[in-house]
Amino acid sequence: MTNITLNTEICSHRSCLEAFALKFTNDVENANDLVQDTIIKAIRYHSLYKEGTNLKGWLYTIMKNTFINDYRKNVRRNTVVEISEDLSSYQLHNSASNNLGENKFMMDDIQKALSKVQPEYSIPFLRYFEGYKYHEIAEEMNIPLGTVKTRIHVARQVLKSHLKMYSKDFRKTA
Repeated sequence: MTNITLNTEICSHRSCLEAFALKFTNDVENANDLVQDTIIKAIRYHSLYKEGTNLKGWLYTIMKNTFINDYRKNVRRNTVVEISEDLSSYQLHNSASNNLGENKFMMDDIQKALSKVQPEYSIPFLRYFEGYKYHEIAEEMNIPLGTVKTRIHVARQVLKSHLKMYSKDFRKTA
């Protein structure tokens, strides 16, 4: 395949790339930038493309890697390290450890609140809290994905109502 043919074929996948980029960025302008970066990299590194392989998959991989690398750069760029001899009350508050007795009471309250949540709601919530994805919970419990999301939402609301004494708004008024 000639360079011009490959470049034309790369550009013909623009609409698929735009849809894929929008899933990453959730913003049309950022998605367009990501598509442009992907196409530029694909054209620049066209010699790395092996003829006969899935071009769309190759482009998606370039896009995913570009997005991840840009995200990491932005995180590093936005990280601020402050070195100061004077510690503000904000810094002291954030670095202070909580009273272990207070933590035990909080954990007891969380356990009590969790015991008040019906198992069909608490199990999906706990699985999600443990790091399982919605679709994994749905498969494990043999229920629709939407039901999993609803049950997790309901469990959160029940827990929130039983644990409102720990919310910032509650502590301000108390």
